[in-house]
Amino acid sequence: MREMAKNQETTEMNGKFHKKTFEKISEERRKKIFDVAISEFAANGYNGTNINVIVKKAGISIGSMYSYFASKEDLFLTIVDRAYQILENALKEVNIEDGDIFGMFEQLLRIAHNYATTYPEMNQIYLDITTQGLSSLSNRLSHKLEEITAKMYWDVIKKAKKRGFIDSNIDEHILSFCLDNLITMYQFSFTSDYYKERLKIFLGDDIANDNERVILGIVELIKKAISV
Repeated sequence: MREMAKNQETTEMNGKFHKKTFEKISEERRKKIFDVAISEFAANGYNGTNINVIVKKAGISIGSMYSYFASKEDLFLTIVDRAYQILENALKEVNIEDGDIFGMFEQLLRIAHNYATTYPEMNQIYLDITTQGLSSLSNRLSHKLEEITAKMYWDVIKKAKKRGFIDSNIDEHILSFCLDNLITMYQFSFTSDYYKERLKIFLGDDIANDNERVILGIVELIKKAISV
């Protein structure tokens, strides 16, 4: 147990939740483990997922699994961290230099939609990690993605104020919180059946299935709300 804790501490200090042995296996084997684990966590949730089922479907032994990850929790957090990295890389493409807050907001909505539809299982896991039931797990994450996004909002809002795009009296912290909540809610609308049905109830089938109309409609709403 002491050695396990030591391995776990070392990997977390390096920004990783897996053991070094996981990096030494083939890319094909890592992908197989990830694919199976992602499907199981997305379908059953963290608490409902059995590590033995993952091991069997991945075609490895339980001993091998624990030589890669100290626990089911570390496997789950490795997947969440990977999901964060995908989003973080997408955020690097967002332009904030000219202070065009509406262009940036539209870009972020498109990133959210693309992520949710390209990685539906990871999107479901991302939703799960935000629940109170998994707060002990989320506390082990760095929240780096949220910090990057928040700073991005603050910077572009300040520039938008200086250029006269939006009301200079608007609080950038409150506005950034509201904008991010809209994007998060839109992203989660493509996860569970509940959220998908909720989207249809509010928008109707025709609009709910027209993603371009929804994105441009949300952007236009924000323009009218905060433009000078």
